Amino acid sequence: MKTTEKVFDGLVVLEYQSGNKKSFPILVNRHHLRLCKQSYRYTMDIEASKDIVQDSWKVIMNKLHTLKEPNSFGSWATKIVTRKSLDYISKVKRDKAKINDYSREYEVDVADDTRESDLKLLLSVIKELPENQRMVLRLFYLEEYSLKEIGEILDISVGTTKSRLFHARERLKTILKTRKNEKGY
Repeated sequence: MKTTEKVFDGLVVLEYQSGNKKSFPILVNRHHLRLCKQSYRYTMDIEASKDIVQDSWKVIMNKLHTLKEPNSFGSWATKIVTRKSLDYISKVKRDKAKINDYSREYEVDVADDTRESDLKLLLSVIKELPENQRMVLRLFYLEEYSLKEIGEILDISVGTTKSRLFHARERLKTILKTRKNEKGY
C-alpha cells in the first residue's frame, strides 16, 4: 500500500476514534473489495469470502478504537480477514468432501505454449509448498506487503517472515530444477 494511502487511512481512523462514526463507511468503501479478494485467495469460495469479510468488518468496527498505529489500518484489517479466512479453511478441512473440492480448484492444466507452461509449472510447484510459505510468498509478491507488514498480518516476527520467504524461494528453485531436468529443458 502506498504511503499516501496509509496516511489517508490514518486520518480517517483518527476521525473515527475521536467519535466521528460517519468516517467508518469511508474505510469500508476503500478496503472492502481488496479484503474480499484477500479472503478469496485463501478460501476459493466467493460466498464464504463475502461472509468472512462481513464478519471482519464487525470485528474491525468494534476494535478500531484499540488500533494504536492508525496508518497501519490496511495491514491490520488484512490480518483480521486473513485469520478469519484461515479459521474458515480449518473448518473446511475437517470435511473430506470439501477438501477434495478445495484441492481441485488449484489444479493446473498443461499448456502448449512454453511461457504459459512455465507459469503453470511455477503455480503447481507453489501449491506443493507448506501453507505458511505460500502465504508469505503471496503477501510479498502479489500483495506487495513489506516484511514487517507480513509479520503483523500473520502474527509472526520479521525474522520468521524472512526465513519463510527464503525457504520458500530455495524450495521453489530446487523443485523447479528437478522438474525441468526431468522434462529435459
